[in-house]
Amino acid sequence: MKNDKLNHEDEKMLHDDLFKKELDRRTFLGGATKVAGVALGFSLVNSLNSLSVSAASNTPVIGSNGNIPNLVFPVISDVHIQRQSDDFLNKFITTLEQLNKVAPKQDAFAVVGDLTDLGLVEEYDKFMSAYNPRKQPQAVSMFAIGNHDYWNGLSAADSQKRFSEKTGMESIFYHKVIKGYHFIVLGTEDGNTSGTFSVKQIEWMAEQLKIANADDPKKPIFVFHHQPITGTIYGSEWGFSGNRDLFYNTLKKYPQVISFSGHTHYPLDDPRIIHQKDFTSIGTSTGAYLWIDSGRIQGEVPEGADFLNQALIVEVYNNKVIIKRRDIHNNNWTGEPFEISYPADKHNFKYTEDRDKKAPFFTKDAMLSIVNEKTTATSLAIMFTQAKDDLLVHDYKVVARNVETNEVAKEFLAFSEFYKDPVPNPLTLPIDELRPNTTYEIEVHALDAYGNVSNNSLKVLGKTLDGVVEEVTISLSKNVLNGVEDTVEVTVENARIPKSDWIGLYEINDEPGPIASIWWMYTQVTNGTCKFTYNPKNNMYPGRYKEGSTYKLVYFYGSGYDAVASTTFTVGSK
Repeated sequence: MKNDKLNHEDEKMLHDDLFKKELDRRTFLGGATKVAGVALGFSLVNSLNSLSVSAASNTPVIGSNGNIPNLVFPVISDVHIQRQSDDFLNKFITTLEQLNKVAPKQDAFAVVGDLTDLGLVEEYDKFMSAYNPRKQPQAVSMFAIGNHDYWNGLSAADSQKRFSEKTGMESIFYHKVIKGYHFIVLGTEDGNTSGTFSVKQIEWMAEQLKIANADDPKKPIFVFHHQPITGTIYGSEWGFSGNRDLFYNTLKKYPQVISFSGHTHYPLDDPRIIHQKDFTSIGTSTGAYLWIDSGRIQGEVPEGADFLNQALIVEVYNNKVIIKRRDIHNNNWTGEPFEISYPADKHNFKYTEDRDKKAPFFTKDAMLSIVNEKTTATSLAIMFTQAKDDLLVHDYKVVARNVETNEVAKEFLAFSEFYKDPVPNPLTLPIDELRPNTTYEIEVHALDAYGNVSNNSLKVLGKTLDGVVEEVTISLSKNVLNGVEDTVEVTVENARIPKSDWIGLYEINDEPGPIASIWWMYTQVTNGTCKFTYNPKNNMYPGRYKEGSTYKLVYFYGSGYDAVASTTFTVGSK
């Protein structure tokens, strides 16, 4: 999608009073959107000295290795509690209850930003009403503020004040000592999506790191901040660039640091979610919805992405830290635990970015075939056995070559859908935008998380049907609605298999992109048809939906504004 357009995922999150100009996530990362007023005065109150906290557990916890850890704490992020829906609230409740079962004696509990979707009072109240009765009494709460927690129309200072008043945090950055271990929590200073960490805050962090290191240089130091440091973990392309090098170099002096970040919504399943070079960085996934790499046919927000709900559980021992990855949505663990040895020595780090040199491979009995019942005049569907890898098969490179001309007609990357539980095997992928009555050779290579490409590939021949290309159409059960509460049945014919495709509602003269949609949803398609009920009660901007006005529903390909079909209706008087 283009930089001058707003991704519709951000549309539903922005408040009219806060952002007068609609921009997409990539434009935000370029620093184009600035929220006025970086308020540090409030944050410095009670933050200059570390706070020692007693959080001893009465009953020992037995770790996975049979030993008793010195310290146990879960880390989650991006809960995104919403005013208009309880979906994410219910996921948060499930998370808390499940973590209490698998970690029954917690010394602390950390949430790394975006507690709320818009920083509204109602959202904070929902969050705390779920958290407080389920919080273990001995666990020290540590919350970081995220960019979404500013998206309420208030100044940065007032948003920070609301965050602290509602959560009980003494400021947006602070230092705690729990059972002899140091925790440094940082706070992004405004609603800028990519994050804002001022020189003043980074200098404060430097002082706290000195204090922690002087206390015991052999122990880990835990640091929490919402946006990741660019150039570190999986998904850190969404990290902050302003003062990035100062931030990184400040941490670089302390190889014992473990830095936890949120923001990306990238899944814990990918091995790059942990990164070691000068210190350790790790992502914390999300309790709301999946976001993932761009450039794959499934899209950055794949169909059904709201299934994702993950958490980390950290166990601290005398000579190591073990970080376990939890699929809350699957009530199980995912991947092997990460193990970090102490005293820290960066020359012995094992989770480095060059740690995987082995390419994935297809086994001798792997098969690739055409799914005949899904063949159309312009598309084929393939089904194949997933490849193997020592860590993770991340992608497949698919090439469709016209047999008659030997020209490449289609080439793309597709996720292995490693983020699903279970991972589908065989995997089925669509190949569209082909010519009717044409034979193609399809070749598939596998790629792992580190870009290693399989030496062997799978090949198959397929032929599209002879026929006329059907146009995408949108039809309604009625074209005049009975007042602003009336619903309408919507049918989209000849819709493609979704690749972050979506439908948005606009006033008749609105231009999608510069103007946000009043309502939107991702498409869900069965046999080329997408059916749903449009209900105005779900409008993100209800003030723009009025009697006597005409509106258009627009169907978009991808996560940008590639419009392929539209239709209109009028809201009459009730």
